[in-house]
Amino acid sequence: MIRVLLADDQSLVRAGFRALLDAQPDIEVAGEAADGEQALRKVRELRPDVVLMDIRMPLLDGLAATRRITDDDALTGVKVVMLTTFELDEYVFEAIRSGASGFLVKDTEPDELLRAVRAVVEGDALLSPGVTRRLIAEFAARSKEPAAGDALAELTEREREVMALVGIGLSNEEIARRLVVSPLTAKTHVSRTMVKLGARDRAQLVVLAYESGLVRPGWLG
Repeated sequence: MIRVLLADDQSLVRAGFRALLDAQPDIEVAGEAADGEQALRKVRELRPDVVLMDIRMPLLDGLAATRRITDDDALTGVKVVMLTTFELDEYVFEAIRSGASGFLVKDTEPDELLRAVRAVVEGDALLSPGVTRRLIAEFAARSKEPAAGDALAELTEREREVMALVGIGLSNEEIARRLVVSPLTAKTHVSRTMVKLGARDRAQLVVLAYESGLVRPGWLG
């Protein structure tokens, strides 16, 4: 059973999400929070698998709350999906860097929301349609020169290749087609790369691809 915490200052939004999620046989709503501080307390108390976190909330915004969750070693199993009214919120870029595993607009289709919850539990990143490439392009524009040293020394040549393809926004299926391997093989390479680098999920792998210099601006074609 996937346990979800709903963090949003609008009670109607929480009620709508609860009705949808509780109707699923493999998902249950473990709790609700109306502000960022309450969300943090609930996460530490309930240890949910996924937090659906609104970006704009009183007392502590969703971005700051997410950073505190992902910085806490005791909460490494908790995945955060950010929610916002706007497809490209000004905080999305920083939210992914802060450790969020996904990003959805609130008016997303119900099936997409359910897929998001299940996907992040499996270690996949989830972004609304159309956001992935633009988010990566934004990261590329802001990325700094890579630090000295080889942060990817533990990776095999194939794992570096796969990581670069993740970095330009390709899905496992697209990576499989590019490398002429099965989707399962592509997923295995991605998973092993994440383990070796200590990446929480696919979104963080994209960040590391740019920060290490493996992917640089202009590789988005």
